[in-house]
Amino acid sequence: MSQALPEPNARLGIGKVLDELRPDFPELTLSKLRYLEQEGLVEPERTPSGYRKYSYADVERLRFVLRMQKERFWPLGHIRQVLDELDRGVLPDLADDDIAWFVPDVTVSSTDGMPTAATFSEGQGATRLSREELLEAADIDEEALEAIEEFQLIRRRPQQRYYSRDDLLVASLVAKTAALGIEPRHLRGLRAAADREVSLLEQAVPQASRANPNAAAALAELAATLVRLHTVLVRNELRGS
Repeated sequence: MSQALPEPNARLGIGKVLDELRPDFPELTLSKLRYLEQEGLVEPERTPSGYRKYSYADVERLRFVLRMQKERFWPLGHIRQVLDELDRGVLPDLADDDIAWFVPDVTVSSTDGMPTAATFSEGQGATRLSREELLEAADIDEEALEAIEEFQLIRRRPQQRYYSRDDLLVASLVAKTAALGIEPRHLRGLRAAADREVSLLEQAVPQASRANPNAAAALAELAATLVRLHTVLVRNELRGS
């Protein structure tokens, strides 16, 4: 029997969060998680009975905090300042150029490594990057970004000044494909395929109905299912070739 997918916007109890983080941080305790909350590094939701409920974004925020403590020996005050800047969409001007300055985030995956409905339902937050910040964070040059936009892998409205978190991810991934020999012009088929999938999703769950939480959840789960199907089809073809 197949394993049930996590619900969109799933929330984890503090014990589950400890299980998620302990493989990387074996010394982590429940008391430390509560202390980080008291210090304002993370703000989990609370149930009416007072239990903490963490989002996947909260877990990745904690992972960032713990990593900076462990690897950079940063004090909590400095980490809080950096997180505040990231929350405002500002990339800190720091000398540690080996740190990837993504706003703490996670592409939620199930135990089989594929996207779930939560992948498509987590918000992007208020991240806004200038063109210069995007170039620096994605480690690409102006020519590469122009090619990415020319082939509509990143789309912006005529008056849109800033780039989103997903734009940063696209630029970073396209840079990686370029390093492996696949240029932006070769990815036009992916853009067209994504547009077709979105059209299919819009037919199944019309825009007008998405204010309904149930419809929004259905859209997220359907999107995840399509991406999972696509992944399996490609994987099967590669294994058979």
